[in-house]
Amino acid sequence: MTYSVKLKAGDDFPVLESTLFDGSTVTLGKPNGDATWQAVVVYRGKHCPLCTKYLNELESHKQALADLGIDVVAVSADSKAQLEEHLQKLEVSFPIAYGLTEDQMKTLGLYISSPRSEQETDHNFAEPGLFIVNEKGQVQVIDISNMPFTRPELGTLLHGLAFIRNPEANYPIRGTVDY
Repeated sequence: MTYSVKLKAGDDFPVLESTLFDGSTVTLGKPNGDATWQAVVVYRGKHCPLCTKYLNELESHKQALADLGIDVVAVSADSKAQLEEHLQKLEVSFPIAYGLTEDQMKTLGLYISSPRSEQETDHNFAEPGLFIVNEKGQVQVIDISNMPFTRPELGTLLHGLAFIRNPEANYPIRGTVDY
């Protein structure tokens, strides 16, 4: 039996860099601008219509997230050419990085899949993952899946994040008991 290491709630988010379409680098988990938290969205790649739909829906929640002090970055294992093609179907203004490596996927504890055919894609890719990284660089919220159709519903996620970010709630990171 093979075991994989999973990033746990409350862990420090690993320092991982990825490349944006313009060639600049982004450090995943490090908020930009006035944001103090960051949502890191790992998606399967341009071959996945559910990813395209999810990223476009995420755009409609971007301002509400920004109002909570949370910025957004998305990343996949796609190449620059694949991202360029995918950008034609995306209607997003948040940064999207490419070139997530298998070592980075493993560091994040993501499920990794092989393509079913060359028509799907030409490389192994990460299944969906969502990491909300707080101002201390810790994983506040984590959601990983082995299937493209099991992802957090964005309205519910936003509602929960608003509750967590409310100082009066004093809501801790959940799921930290070791067993």
